[in-house]
Amino acid sequence: MKNFLFLAGLSGALAVIAGAFGAHGLQGRLEPRLLASFTTAAQYHLTHAVAMAVAGLAAWDDRAAPRARVAAMLFLAGTILFSGSLYALALSGIRFFAFVTPVGGVAFIAGWIMLALAALKLEEPT
Repeated sequence: MKNFLFLAGLSGALAVIAGAFGAHGLQGRLEPRLLASFTTAAQYHLTHAVAMAVAGLAAWDDRAAPRARVAAMLFLAGTILFSGSLYALALSGIRFFAFVTPVGGVAFIAGWIMLALAALKLEEPT
């Protein structure tokens, strides 16, 4: 699961970079609606980088590992599909990307459900 922790750290760094770029580099260059989409993408990106790290940590428990791995993969897929499509929409203005965003949202929801199910498998410390 160290791979998911690595990806979570990398994803978190990229989310902060994207957020700063949106706040400082895109201010005044994008119409407000597109800038809002970019900001939403960065917020969800960062939130799910943290969620991926939590899933990676939960996977250290052998009983929770299968569900935690699926949760981490869903968070990664959701980040690519949800945030990636919003970044692409905001930067290109191509509306097609908006059709991909809900698929990423479903991946996020499924990831949270899998993380909850993984938590039920965690052993209590003795």
